[in-house]
Amino acid sequence: MEELGLKDALSTITSGAIVEAIVVVVLASLLIIAVQKLLPMLAHKLTGKPRLYLLAMVPLLRLVIIVLTIVMVVPILVEPSFENMLAIFGALGLALGFAFKDYANSLIAGIVTLYEMPYRPGDWIEINGQYGEVRAIGTRAAEIVTLDDTVVVIPHGLLWNNLLANGNDGSDNLMCVAELYLEPNHDVVRMRELFRDVIYTCPLTKTYQPVVVAVLATDMGMKYRLKAYPLTPGDQTRFIADLTARAADVCAAEDVKMISRPLLWQ
Repeated sequence: MEELGLKDALSTITSGAIVEAIVVVVLASLLIIAVQKLLPMLAHKLTGKPRLYLLAMVPLLRLVIIVLTIVMVVPILVEPSFENMLAIFGALGLALGFAFKDYANSLIAGIVTLYEMPYRPGDWIEINGQYGEVRAIGTRAAEIVTLDDTVVVIPHGLLWNNLLANGNDGSDNLMCVAELYLEPNHDVVRMRELFRDVIYTCPLTKTYQPVVVAVLATDMGMKYRLKAYPLTPGDQTRFIADLTARAADVCAAEDVKMISRPLLWQ
């Protein structure tokens, strides 16, 4: 019965309707390309939350354009009766369900991602051992760029069964940690104060955000963790390197030896 309904629905398609539908699809594709190119270009000229909000609009606008295109194309090709719509979308659902199960899973997860927004363009996330900045969110997958400038494509379906860590969660505040191990025989209070000065004098530090110098006694010696926020999340590598170098200079000036972690195989 459904097969007959589908044939009846498709039999009403004319060549003029096909041409009109193609024109609508082409225009929608050009609009999507324009959104994906122009909004990121404009966002990169901004800073802070306006940049993140503008980047987050890209996948949402793309989804809206796709949905509107489908809503416009289907009535052009097929008479919009209840029976025709039921036959077409029923057949389409079965085809997608069997032929593109994994794709459909990631597609649904992508829609959920756009609604719940566990990550957005500009967020620094870690999932499945991969850490990087979200550069693009597609319908099926997201692209992140790692600190080594490697593009990693992450299907949205991974969200169902994996933990996701989001470092800045839609803001421009990303805590960074520089770790140091020092020999135990030194003035801990003085070193903490000196390390706080190191953080505040670093030109990349966002000084109005909290600064913490944590210390813990370990078998390796005294473990210091210098926690602070860089000016922008993209500065994190230079920020940690600068804190480490400045802290090393302080240790040398105070005649406090730095020690390294032992290798696992030693």
